Amino acid sequence: MTNMTTDFQFQEMTIPEMQQGFQDGKFSIVDVVQAYLNRIEAIDKNGPVLNSIIEVNPEAMDIARNLDKALRDGKVKGALHGIPVILKDNIDTHDKMSTTAGSRALKGSKPLQDSAVAAQLKAAGAIILAKANLSEWANFRGKLSTSGWSGLGGLTKNPYVLDRNTCGSSAGSGVAASANLCMVAIGTETNGSIVCPATTNGIVGIKPTVGLISRSGIIPISFTQDTAGPMARTVTDAAICLGAMTAVDAKDSKTQQVDRKALNDYTPFLKKAGLTGKKIGLYLPAMDKHPQVDELVRTAMEDMKKQGVTFVDIDKFSDESVGGDSFEIMLYEYKDGLNKYFASLGKNAPIKNLEDLIEFNKKDTEELRYFGQQYLEMAQEKGDLNTPEYKEALAKMHRVLHTGINKVMDDNDLDAIIAPTGSPAWKTDLVNGDNYLLGSSSPAAQSGYPNITVPMGFIHELPVGLSFFGRAWSEPVLLEIAYAYEQATKHRKAPKFIAE
Repeated sequence: MTNMTTDFQFQEMTIPEMQQGFQDGKFSIVDVVQAYLNRIEAIDKNGPVLNSIIEVNPEAMDIARNLDKALRDGKVKGALHGIPVILKDNIDTHDKMSTTAGSRALKGSKPLQDSAVAAQLKAAGAIILAKANLSEWANFRGKLSTSGWSGLGGLTKNPYVLDRNTCGSSAGSGVAASANLCMVAIGTETNGSIVCPATTNGIVGIKPTVGLISRSGIIPISFTQDTAGPMARTVTDAAICLGAMTAVDAKDSKTQQVDRKALNDYTPFLKKAGLTGKKIGLYLPAMDKHPQVDELVRTAMEDMKKQGVTFVDIDKFSDESVGGDSFEIMLYEYKDGLNKYFASLGKNAPIKNLEDLIEFNKKDTEELRYFGQQYLEMAQEKGDLNTPEYKEALAKMHRVLHTGINKVMDDNDLDAIIAPTGSPAWKTDLVNGDNYLLGSSSPAAQSGYPNITVPMGFIHELPVGLSFFGRAWSEPVLLEIAYAYEQATKHRKAPKFIAE
């Protein structure tokens, strides 16, 4: 094990601590960026070989020098001034890095402009340090897929136990934040792809209400369910990052909803007494799947009861199932969204449409080595977004989930609902694919409602998270609850890179 795995100047540092260090002259932004670049080289590419990074930003040091000068001149750009951030590689950046979704088909692809997320982060003073590996095409390509694997980036490893999986599609983002390769990372979620890698990598993940953060310039799956969100070691850092990404965007109609409640600073909701007087539902369908996970949930509930929380059991949100409807919606929107994305790349786009992509994969030597592309092919067979089947599925999913979640919360006077985020990470298996024992992401994902996961303990050496979800635009109350729980328990522990 290299010294870099255990001896790192900025190990587990928070954004406020780092910015105080800048102000006090303890270190410069150049010092910080160089240290993170060295760490990526030492433990991501060598050492344990986490393989969470697809590409490092060759301009990172130049950006750091400019931000140091701005700081000396008394010009703080924003809440993330000098903070190294890593983006999942399905989020466009208009710089010397590519945006690939992990696919060899998009190797070297250069978007014509920044995504809204990248532009806002830069405006807040963040340094886009690198692009993170991901489950290729955000884990919606084929059956029996392995999370954390992409044709371009290879396999990302779990930093706690290296032969364990990273879960969900924002695998590299989760690993990079957990292993202290950056201060904060940005992931994306359609269903579980922020919260699942957050739980298996022992960090905080915020999957915001769909429409809080613009999706323009993000390689899509589902217009209805997709969102970006911050992944960080603390609720504080995740909240600071969240506030930097909430601008209205003319290119994304979801950010223009009339009932939208967006803030550019969520730190006022970080209250140690945030649990006092709260009433929270326990989502029972996620229980009784793993006895040791259940035990951690019961312990978490006891910890919260000491802070003044009362709990109510929640059996279900509806008698109707919408899993099949969500899948149909995703297929229709995937075809529409991918074709629009490829068109946005202009005349030099390496892939022109979904049909091109399917043909590329068939001819490529690596892409279909472990699993197929059934979801791409199924999407290609779908019609456009005026198809009655699509419209009916969309109407049903909204009716069942929005009505169901809101009614359950109103009837029980709930501030939030909790559930175990997932099970401990399974052993990665490229032959048989992923082995999910449990997950609780679907209600929040399919409704487009917010979800925050926070570490709640360990099973052996593997972290497990607790999810807090609720009504649309309820990020403030969820942050109060999540922060108070985190501060009362402090379960986060840095990974040890155990080889087994």
